[in-house]
Parts: sequence; C-alpha cells; structure tokens
Amino acid sequence: MSASRHPALFAADPELASFVAAEEVLQAQTLRLIPSENYVSAAVLEASGTVLQNKYSEGYPGRRYYEGQQNIDRVEALAVERAKGLFGVDHANVQPYSGSPANLAVYLAFAKPGDTVMGMALPMGGHLTHGWGVSATGSWFRGVQYGVRADTGLIDYDAVRDLALAERPKLIFCGGTALPRTIDFAAFAEIAREAGSILVADVAHIAGLIAGGAHPSPADHVDVISTTTHKTLRGPRGAMLMCREEHAKAIDKAVFPGLQGGPHNQTTAGIAVALHEAAQPSFVSYAHAVVANAKALAAALLQKGFDLVSDGTDNHLILIDLTGKDVPGKIAAKALDRAGIVVNYNTVPFDPRKPFDPSGVRIGTPSLTSRGLSTEHMPVVADWISRAVDAAAKGDEQALAAIRAEVTDLMAAFPAPGLPLA
Repeated sequence: MSASRHPALFAADPELASFVAAEEVLQAQTLRLIPSENYVSAAVLEASGTVLQNKYSEGYPGRRYYEGQQNIDRVEALAVERAKGLFGVDHANVQPYSGSPANLAVYLAFAKPGDTVMGMALPMGGHLTHGWGVSATGSWFRGVQYGVRADTGLIDYDAVRDLALAERPKLIFCGGTALPRTIDFAAFAEIAREAGSILVADVAHIAGLIAGGAHPSPADHVDVISTTTHKTLRGPRGAMLMCREEHAKAIDKAVFPGLQGGPHNQTTAGIAVALHEAAQPSFVSYAHAVVANAKALAAALLQKGFDLVSDGTDNHLILIDLTGKDVPGKIAAKALDRAGIVVNYNTVPFDPRKPFDPSGVRIGTPSLTSRGLSTEHMPVVADWISRAVDAAAKGDEQALAAIRAEVTDLMAAFPAPGLPLA
C-alpha cells in the first residue's frame, strides 16, 4: 500500500499510518477463519469515515438535545427503517455501541439487580453477557445456565424447559458465540411462555444468515432481538436492538439515557449502508454460500480425522476439538496464524482445560466467502489446517512457512472487499 490510499493520515501520523498499512496487507494476504470477523465493503468503509463523526446527537430523531440534526435524523431514520424491513420487526434501535452494551440495555429495560436470568453457559458456547459470572450480568443478576448434551453437542430443549420452570427467570437468552447448529426459536418461545420470561434472541453471529434466509428468523417468536452489525451482516462494529412495539419505549429508554450518551453517527451511517447491501439479491446468495462453504469445510475436516463438536454445522461456524490430535487449541491457533490461517482458540463443551489454554479452535466461513471462495476450495483449506496442526505437534516451522506461501498465493487470486492495495 502506498501513501496515496490515506494521504492525510500518512502526512499527519506516519507511524500510525504504517500500522494501518500493515494491517491492510495482513488482511489481504491471510485466510481469515475467525467466525466473528468479515470484510466490509468499500461503501461501508467510506460511510464509517465521514464528517458524521463530527456531530453529537443525544436523543432520537425528532427528539434531540443538540441542534443541527437535520441530516443526522435522516441518517438514523433510514437505518432504522432498513433494519425493520430487513428483519421484519416492529421497532429497531441502531444506537448501541456494540453487542455487550446492547445486551446490557436489555437487562436495564426488563430486569432489576438480583433478578434471575438464564442463558447458555460460556464454556458450552454462550456469551459472557448472558449471565456468566465474570461479567457484570453475572455479578448484578443471578445467572443460571443451560448447556448441551455430552453425547451430541446439541441443546437439550427438555433440560432447558426443566431449568426454566424451576428457576422462572426474568430473562432467557438464546444464541451464543460457538453454536454450530440451528437455534430452535419456536422451542425457546414455548419455554419462555411457560416460564413467564422475556425471551431474547442474541443473533450477533447469525444476523447476516437470517437476513439472507439461510437461518430461521426469531422475529415471530421472541420479545427482543439483539445483534451486532458486523460478523455475517458485513457492517461496521456496532449493534442493534429490535423488538415488538410493546417493548419499544423500554428498549429506547434503556439505550438512551439509560446506558449511553450520543450515538456514533458515522457508525449509524455504515449500518445503514450494510443493511441496504443485505437487502439485495446478491446477499441472499452470499448467506447461503457461507453455509454451503461451512458444511463443505466441516465434511473435509471430518475426512481428515478431526473431531467436530456436534459432528458438523448448520451455519457459518465450526468448533474443532483437538483433544484427539494431542495439540492444545492455543498452540494450534498460534501455529495456524504463522501459517497465514487466522482462527481463535476456544473452549469446547465439557472442556477439561482452562479457558485461556483450551482444547479447541473455532473457525468460520464468512470472510473467505466474502472473498469469493467456494465449496471447491474447502478441501484445500481443510488440508492446510490438517498440515498446520500436524506441524504444530512436531514444531515444524518450515512446514508452516510452506503453507503460508500457498495461502498467500490463493488469497492473491481472491481480493478482499474494501482492500484494493495500491
């Protein structure tokens, strides 16, 4: 990359500009398999870097605490309408700064400190903000957790129902960060109805798949939908809360003034662009291609002798248990990184190892699908992963370097969106 890409940045702060340039090269040349990452379009990048950055806008369209909101109101209203149309919801709030504050707003809207809340346990694939102990949500609320079956790696909905009826939680969260299978929102809705609970679908990972029709939607089943706007949705780093009309005031009040001040208007603009892109027919093809690639990659990994949690995937995500390979997840992840394959080490259900040194790695197909890779490339990716894990076990850095060269060659043939390197 040359200074022509970011001339003002290079002129004002060449040291920082060099870091940005290096990151552009790294993202362009490596195979990014972290399921929570993606590439945004050049249009989203541009929208996220506009003069909207300069404006404070506490409040909501038509009800601001600062003047000069004529254009800001239109930007936010556009994003809201696009979210409502894309996800088929009554109400949308596009102001949350990220997924965790969005979930905190749900607590503020419906629960009081000390109330019982229920979510999937973090080691089983849940999220910190679903009532896990080290999170504020587990400190301020009484968190109870459900998990998956040891024999199948799948959610046991009968066990979820039994727990919900025993605990009568104020909130139930469905969704998580390491769930490779389809979430049965209708089953959760019936459980929540019986328990008298507010049901929240945290679809941060699968929002793009839902928008593209590659995963069932929770809109007709849940009280609130919480999601980030990056990951499979391919937007900027932000979040949204969507809900039924009866909960609109509570949600809006919880976001502002409950938790936040002025929204990040430049991010709102990027969200609006991403939602527009997700409403196009091409995005439907993309969402289904993400799932097809994940299924093909899972099948290829199984053929290579890998142990996959739940034996495969229904969505964009694959969770690999490396216990049988005798390589800890952290060592494997760092070796894969040196091979140009970017993953994250991750706990697996019933993991005997510690979270910072777990047994598994978590991978996904959103980023590689954005680059245009298809099912025909997945056996190659599986072979790279297999060779890299074997090299990690042997400490064979030469083998990792050879894989990295192969990865770089293939990535050059599939340029990443938003990264035209000069």
